[in-house]
Amino acid sequence: MAACGRVELLALLLLLLLLSAALCSRSVQAFKSPANGAPPLQNLQLRVAGLSNAQASQSRRSGGWKLAEEAACREDLTRLCPKHTWNNNLAVLECLQDRKELLWNYKLNLTTDSKFESVAVEVCKSTITEIKECAEEERGKGYLVSCLVDHRGNITEYQCHQYITKMTSIIFSDYRLICGFMDKCVEDINTLRCGSINTGEKDLHSQGEVIACLERALVREAEQQDHAHTIQEECKKAIMRVAELSADDFHLDRYLYFSCRDDRERFCENTQVGEGRVYKCLFNHKFEEAMSEKCRDALTTRQKLIAQDYKVSYSLTKACKADLRKYRCNLDTNMPRVREARLSYLLLCLESAVHRGRTVSGDCQGEMLDYRRMLMEDYSLSPEIVLHCRGEIDAHCSGLHRKGRTLHCLMRVSRGDKGTMDTLCQNALQALVQSADPGADYRIDRALNEACESVIQTACKHIRNGDPMILSCLMEHLYTEKMVEDCEHRLLELQYFISRDWKLDPLLYRKCQSDAARLCHTHSWNETNELMPHGAVFSCLYRHAYRTEEQGRRLSRDCKVEVQRILHQRALDVKLDPELQKRCMTDLGKWCSEKTETGQELECLQDHLEDLVTDCRDVVGNLTELESEDIQIEALLIRACEALIQSHCHEFADNQIDSGDLMECLVQNKHQKEMNDKCSVGVTHFQLVQMKDFRFSYKFKMACKDDVLKLCPNIKKKVDVVICLSTTVRNDTLQDVKEQRVSLKCRKQLRVEELEMVELDYQLMRVCKQMIKVPVPFLPLGLFKNNQLFSLDSGRRPHSLLLSPQRFCSEADAKNMLNCLKQNKNNEMMDPKCKQMITKRQITQNTDYRLNPVLRKACKADIPKFCQDILRKASDDSELEGQVISCLKLKYADQRLSSDCEDQIRVILQESALDYRLDPQLQLHCSEEITRLCAEEAAAQEQTGQVEECLKGNLLKLKHEACKKEVLNMLKESKADIFVDPVLHTACALDLKHHCAAIPPGRGRPLFYSLYTLAIPLEHINDHVSVCPSFSICQVTRTADGFVDLAARVLQSPSKNYILLMIALAVCMLFLIGLLCGRITKRVTRELKDR
Repeated sequence: MAACGRVELLALLLLLLLLSAALCSRSVQAFKSPANGAPPLQNLQLRVAGLSNAQASQSRRSGGWKLAEEAACREDLTRLCPKHTWNNNLAVLECLQDRKELLWNYKLNLTTDSKFESVAVEVCKSTITEIKECAEEERGKGYLVSCLVDHRGNITEYQCHQYITKMTSIIFSDYRLICGFMDKCVEDINTLRCGSINTGEKDLHSQGEVIACLERALVREAEQQDHAHTIQEECKKAIMRVAELSADDFHLDRYLYFSCRDDRERFCENTQVGEGRVYKCLFNHKFEEAMSEKCRDALTTRQKLIAQDYKVSYSLTKACKADLRKYRCNLDTNMPRVREARLSYLLLCLESAVHRGRTVSGDCQGEMLDYRRMLMEDYSLSPEIVLHCRGEIDAHCSGLHRKGRTLHCLMRVSRGDKGTMDTLCQNALQALVQSADPGADYRIDRALNEACESVIQTACKHIRNGDPMILSCLMEHLYTEKMVEDCEHRLLELQYFISRDWKLDPLLYRKCQSDAARLCHTHSWNETNELMPHGAVFSCLYRHAYRTEEQGRRLSRDCKVEVQRILHQRALDVKLDPELQKRCMTDLGKWCSEKTETGQELECLQDHLEDLVTDCRDVVGNLTELESEDIQIEALLIRACEALIQSHCHEFADNQIDSGDLMECLVQNKHQKEMNDKCSVGVTHFQLVQMKDFRFSYKFKMACKDDVLKLCPNIKKKVDVVICLSTTVRNDTLQDVKEQRVSLKCRKQLRVEELEMVELDYQLMRVCKQMIKVPVPFLPLGLFKNNQLFSLDSGRRPHSLLLSPQRFCSEADAKNMLNCLKQNKNNEMMDPKCKQMITKRQITQNTDYRLNPVLRKACKADIPKFCQDILRKASDDSELEGQVISCLKLKYADQRLSSDCEDQIRVILQESALDYRLDPQLQLHCSEEITRLCAEEAAAQEQTGQVEECLKGNLLKLKHEACKKEVLNMLKESKADIFVDPVLHTACALDLKHHCAAIPPGRGRPLFYSLYTLAIPLEHINDHVSVCPSFSICQVTRTADGFVDLAARVLQSPSKNYILLMIALAVCMLFLIGLLCGRITKRVTRELKDR
């Protein structure tokens, strides 16, 4: 029954109090019956006239006898009690309790008569009526007074409240006076050797120490389990009941009271006794340096009892009583009483109500905040952590007990920063973080609060103190200049656990709880679901966050914003993504053990995507696919590219839905002045990753996924997919099919992807990596000559010690790498596979000027000026087949291009003169002629210009006018500049050196102005000129036969406009001079006439 753990003999003590009060006039006045009609104390004295013989023999004591007159008490009374209390037995008893054997016997004898219960009925008549539980207690056994002690906080009668309060303080001086306590715990007291149950053997304060010993044993049992003595269930209940009854007044916990008397005076001198206020004050100062160790240990034991049963905290029980009843936190009949009473269960239940938007009283929330902070400050208050994390604490976290440092040390171990952690310990930490819920208020985590105070004051000062947005603000400033190192560590340690349970982020839970229930079938905040564990809920949410309307079942806008915020945070550290860390632990150690800098681990996993195990590859692939749709998830990249985004891409950054637009903008503006090294590296890395799988390019995936499935099945790499689709488009174009197999939207996007592939050619970099990144091997002493290594010993070039190909492009950046490789393509040390790949890229670039960013930039003014008709006819989804470049070649021959564009076209002419495949128009129109007339040269594929020379030599045999036109254009270009015809230039190199060294290159000057004008004799021309069938020696050395021939040559000259202009200027000058001279002559003649 309800009185099992109560004070049975308090009724008899009530009589003691009444008798003492009757003998003292002050007490009589203090306890006179109030207006409610309660009988005066003098009348109550008459009610106890029929005492037992044992008490009648002490009639003198029940009359005017005073404790102060006893010789056994006189010395202690004089030393310990104020003199004004000597005449009041009640005051003396309270002062000297637990001091001598006489006092205990006195109290024990007084508690042997049940008639004192009738006194309680008289004094607390109205109170008993109001408290239903006490009114129903069985009379005659002392249970009524025990019930009144239990409900003393609800007693409103002044007289009744005074009696019950005084008696409570007296009864707790000795555990043997508590109803049933000695009977239930005698065996455990003896087994644990907590003290003596015999009166003659007890020492000063030993009775309080006995209870403290039992409490420590109870706590130790929860922390050690198999290795600790198991206390009997009835004794456990009695121990917890004693702790509950002493919850409001720290005087009632005798051991704690005597252990903390000095500390109470030091820290809590002005704190009023009652309602647990002194306890709370001492708890707040527990880790102060001035706190005595004995008091700190006693307070810790008290806190551990509170963790096992929240009712041990009077203030928490009182403040949250109505809320507990309202939200049915203690009415689960299926739950064991031990679990239901735990502090963690109460906190979880009430936190669930708060997170669901329910109203919880301010006093209750204040108490919850205090105890959540208490749990985070001292790990030992969680028995599961003490039990399961003992090894980790001893190995890594010894000596860090105070202010939450041990807990954060364990968090750091859990992250893998200091070793490995047992699963049970990990689960215990996760449960503690969930109970304390520091994500709702950063101040709960004292270690984090102290470490991040300066950052909060500077970076987050605009946010209200205690707001959940503080943690989000700190994460936004992670790895920035405002973040300090200690705060960074504490923040990541806490976020590691918050990221593993979506409910621990209050902002996310508040916005997404309805979506999670609808889409992921979650339960309430403090309930679990085996089918959908906490860590899997967020994965479910972000899978729905980026669905299209056609796919259905999308997140609400507010929830999607929060999911994006979490994804941005997780991108800062791979350990904040539970699924990624779990599945990629082996690969992280294998491939990325040296990648410890910010963001390097994820980049490393993406770089080794093909090498990862299947589970890890799937997770990394899904995350990369998600980043392609919303690159803002990559918070570090966005920070690095902030200047570029603000200047050129701000309209995409402000969009709620990215859809790959921002990354496309960054790629298109890679060469802007705002692009810094960090941003360039980040964008380039993402482009390289996109090459591994076409799904990693969101726009390309959405535009071409159907075409890929239909035309290029079983192909994943983006390079291969683009080649497959481009080949299909090209074949359909050449065959003039009525309907293209590749859809229009895919063809448009294909142009963009081809441009990016040329700018950042993943396949080219992979094939030519030996030409770029191979380190220089150890070489013997020697010297370099003509880019070859010669040994000093023999003077010969050793075959095994060739100069490393790193010399080609070791210092070239990514955007200039292809141009560098082009320049070195014909070097004899170039790898054949790399050379072949370079040629393929050149062919691709020359088909469409849009695929050559360097040419496009250099000729941005010339292309619209001279080739507007071609651009007008072309569409975004069609290939230009080299038409624009052919247009620019003709303007080069006419010397009308800008200097930058002229330089680029000269390079293209030089390259295409050696390989006809680099001239798309020539290949398109002369394919049949090449097969018919130059098959042998084309089959050789030596890239020495033999096919071009063959076509020039067979100019008159060409049947197709379009092909003949292309060959004539080549001749015209060569006449304009001998340097764009490598074959002719090589043949005439010595003669140009001897006879034309002073003539600047370009505009045909070395060949036509020098060789024509000087009329070099045939025998002076180098014999190698004969290898060029397109220019005969006679054509070079023949002089003009007359004025008509001279005029014809002028008109055929590429500089005819210049020559005619010079002639016209000369004529004009002569005319002006003639006019001027004639006027002077006429004036002189008139003067002569006048004389």
